[in-house]
Amino acid sequence: MKIIIVGAGRVGESVARNLASEKNEITIIDPKADLIALVQSQIDLRGIVGNAVEPSILKAAGAGEAQMMIACASAAETNLVVCKLAHDLFKIPTTVARISYDDYQNGSEILRKDGGFAVDYVICPEKSVTNYIHELIDHPEALQVLKFAEGLLSLVAVRAVADSVLARHTIAEIPSLIPNIQMRIVAIYRDGGTFIYPDQSTQIQPGDEVFLLAPKDHIHNALGAIHDFDRPIKRIMIAGGGRVGYRLAKTLSKDHQVKILEGNKSRCEYLSAELSSKVIVLHGNSNDENILVEENINSMDLFISLTSNDQDNIMSSLLAKKLGARRVITLVNRKSYAELIEGSQIDIAISPASTIIGELLAYVRRGDVEAVHSLRGGAAEALEGLVRGDQKNSQLIGKQISEINLPEGAQIGAIVRGRHLPDGRLANLSVAQIAIIFPEKGTRIEPWDHLVIFLPNRRSVHAVEKLLNADRD
Repeated sequence: MKIIIVGAGRVGESVARNLASEKNEITIIDPKADLIALVQSQIDLRGIVGNAVEPSILKAAGAGEAQMMIACASAAETNLVVCKLAHDLFKIPTTVARISYDDYQNGSEILRKDGGFAVDYVICPEKSVTNYIHELIDHPEALQVLKFAEGLLSLVAVRAVADSVLARHTIAEIPSLIPNIQMRIVAIYRDGGTFIYPDQSTQIQPGDEVFLLAPKDHIHNALGAIHDFDRPIKRIMIAGGGRVGYRLAKTLSKDHQVKILEGNKSRCEYLSAELSSKVIVLHGNSNDENILVEENINSMDLFISLTSNDQDNIMSSLLAKKLGARRVITLVNRKSYAELIEGSQIDIAISPASTIIGELLAYVRRGDVEAVHSLRGGAAEALEGLVRGDQKNSQLIGKQISEINLPEGAQIGAIVRGRHLPDGRLANLSVAQIAIIFPEKGTRIEPWDHLVIFLPNRRSVHAVEKLLNADRD
C-alpha cells in the first residue's frame, strides 16, 4: 500500500517505522530537513521536505497514487487541512488525522467527507495513553491489558510470582486449580524473552511473562491466579502536567487521591484552575529527591512520569521506586530507551506511538482484520479477524482448528461467536447470548466468527491475512 505520512516527529517516525516493516511504500513529509534526514537514516522510505498544506508538496509526495494519508503533525489544524486536501484534490481513499481536541473525535459531524474535513479516522496519542494507563490502574497485577470484541475479551500480560496459585503447575492443571475461571494462556516468555509455545505439559515458572486471554468478568481472578492479588491503587503521583498528565489527573480525581508535580509555574496555575480541588498541584522538579520525600512518595501506590523528556521520566521513576513508591510507570518515546530499561526497577514503560499503532494497523491490514495490538515492542502481535464467506470461498469456514495451516507459533486463542446474524448484520444480543470459546483441536470455524489470533512473530502477519481474506466476487 502507498501511504503518505505528514509529520516526522516522534509519533510520525514510529508510525512510519511500523508501517514500513509491513512492506508498505511510505513517503513522509516534514518542513524540517534534519528530521527527514534522521528518519531516512533509520527507515527505508522516501522523504519530502516541505509544508504538507501546500498542494504542490502533496503532489510531489505522490498523493495522486496514494491509498492512505496519515496526518500526524503536532498541530491538529495542519492535520485537518491536509486530510481535506488529500480527499478533495487527490481523491485519497482513506485519511487519518492526529487530533487532541475532544470536539473533533470519531463520529463528529465536523469530520464528515460531505462538507467536513474529510477525516475517516482520528488518532489521539494523549487519549490512547490515558486509556492505557487506566486499564493498568484497574488491573494493578497486569503489565499490559488489550481489548478485543468491543471489550468482551481481553489479552493480558502478567508476571508470574512464586506464591501464586498456578506457579510451578502445568497448563493441564489449570481447570482443577481454578475451576470457575475462564482463561487461555497463548504465550509465555522466559529468561529475558525466549518465546515458549504453551501446551498442556508447559509449566508456569516464577518470573515468566504470561499472555492470557479472558472474558472481561474473569480478568481480575485470572491475573490473581498467576501474580497473586495486588491491593487496589488509590494514591497516585503524576510527574508532568502536560496534555497527558492533565487528562489523566482529571479522569482519576473522582476515585483516587492524586498529586501532580509540574516544573512550569504558569502551567501549575492553569492546572490548579482547571482541575478538581481534590487534585493537589505541586510546583517542582520530579527529579528532586527532597520534594518526593516531602510529598510522601513512599506512601504512593503508583508514580507515573509523563513529562516530554525521556531521560527525566526514567530518572524520576527510578528515584521514586528507590524512595518507596509501590509501582512506577514511565512514558518513553524512544524505542532504544524502552529496551534499555526493560528488566529494571521501572515496572512498565509506555510509548505514546505504540498505543495508537494498533489502531492504524487495523486500517492498513488486508483481509477482514477488526483490531490489532502490538506486543513486546512490536516483535509479536495479536489481532482480531472476522470470518466471512462460506465453505467455497473461505479457507477457514467448516475447518477444524487442527486443519488450519497457521504459521509456526501462531494460535487461535479464542473465538467470539454470536455477534452477527446469518446475513452479517450485528445482532441485538445481550452479552450473555454471545459465546466466548477457547477452541480445541476439533472446534470448527463458523461464518461470522471473530477469531483472536496470537502471533509471536510479525513476519507471519501476511499469512494470517490471507487466511482471513475470503475470495469474494
